[in-house]
Amino acid sequence: MKLEPLMTLHVDLKPPVEIGNGPHGARTIIDIIGGAFEGQRLNGKVIPSGADWILVDADGIGHLDVRITLETRDEAFIYVQYFGVLVMNEKVNAAFEQGGSTEYGDTYFMTQPRFETGDSRYKWLNGVMAVAEGCVKPGAVEYRVFALVND
Repeated sequence: MKLEPLMTLHVDLKPPVEIGNGPHGARTIIDIIGGAFEGQRLNGKVIPSGADWILVDADGIGHLDVRITLETRDEAFIYVQYFGVLVMNEKVNAAFEQGGSTEYGDTYFMTQPRFETGDSRYKWLNGVMAVAEGCVKPGAVEYRVFALVND
């Protein structure tokens, strides 16, 4: 098994809506307002829809629950859902509070994107197992997305 680069995904975000502390942690909802993606076989834009329903537990671990829609340059639509983990360390908190950024590796920020499309040109994505590493950008997040492939 090896990791094969699939794309870089940049997701633009609205300011977060803080729901507050509930029985499972602090819930925040962050709407997605656009973005772009680029890779060898995938290029296009992020449709302004979807959101991240993040839940931060008592240990400072953010549990991501994200749904987005991608539109390729040749007008195919791809639904993407991913769950993940974001350790809310000092660098991440400072980036969110000050509108700054982090670098890949500054914290544990990992996701498992799952793709769904009916477009015959991209049906190969329906069978892809993917993983991604994220970082924070001003008003956005960015991911390096990889497909798990056989050697």
